[in-house]
Amino acid sequence: MRLRFVLSQVGQGLSRNLAMTVSVALVTFVSLTFVGAAALLQMQIGNLKNDWYDKVEVSAFMCPESSAQPNCAAGEASQEQIDAVGELLKSDALAPYVDRVYFETKEQAFEAFQEQMADTVWAQSLTVDQMQVSYRVKLVDPEQYRIVADELEGRPGVEIVVDQREQLEPLFNILNSATLLSLGLAAVMIFTAVLLITTTIRLSAMSRRRETGIMRLVGASNLFIQLPFMLEGAVAALVGAVLAVGGLWLSVTYLIQDWLAGTTPWVQFVGTGDVLTLAPFLVLAAILLAGISSVVSLGRYTRV
Repeated sequence: MRLRFVLSQVGQGLSRNLAMTVSVALVTFVSLTFVGAAALLQMQIGNLKNDWYDKVEVSAFMCPESSAQPNCAAGEASQEQIDAVGELLKSDALAPYVDRVYFETKEQAFEAFQEQMADTVWAQSLTVDQMQVSYRVKLVDPEQYRIVADELEGRPGVEIVVDQREQLEPLFNILNSATLLSLGLAAVMIFTAVLLITTTIRLSAMSRRRETGIMRLVGASNLFIQLPFMLEGAVAALVGAVLAVGGLWLSVTYLIQDWLAGTTPWVQFVGTGDVLTLAPFLVLAAILLAGISSVVSLGRYTRV
């Protein structure tokens, strides 16, 4: 009987303040969409780092016949210098950081260049002698790339050290900035949602002040009086959460899996499973929004 009464009060409150209820649902939807987008973006960054950082190599290019680099003023790297770099990479000092070392001769570099630049003017203009001997180093922990790079840079006969991770960092910085932007927008929208839910509950409580007064006089508890108002805010927020999950699911399905994944098949993108993993947290966030708003507003407006 009490449950039926509470539910009837919730229904009346939602119908009386329909415009505000819809507003709360929409603002919650937008807020949690930004939160979900930021979380999915961080998942995507994690996927990219796992895929790409595992393949990151540090490459040491030895001095060619002619180079403007100060370290190559003496000309092409000698065999002794090439061997010295190889011994360094296989030394006990770098053993904890180096997984494997690949040595590439001029002939191998020329063959790879011809395959990559086939049918271009560059493929016709370069010769084997113009190519460089190089070492490619696969790291045990890509996060420790700087240790290996520092050891190689400035060594006699080493023209340049190329770290693939440094080439990836700008991309990850952009993605992290996008995450921060999404979180900033989400914070603004969540604050707006709290204000709207609070206002909706207050309006509902004020419109039923006479009923709550009677309930207080007949001995109803605070929880019984406040529960319908709390549930009104929770229902509106939960509708927003469901809309946010649905919007994210559709976006991931059609924009990422059906379109973006087809254009870049070598990248592991987030999927609908990630959205479903995120869904309970978004629903919980909606409940917390409604709960915080209820605590802020109900103490005063259900007092008689």
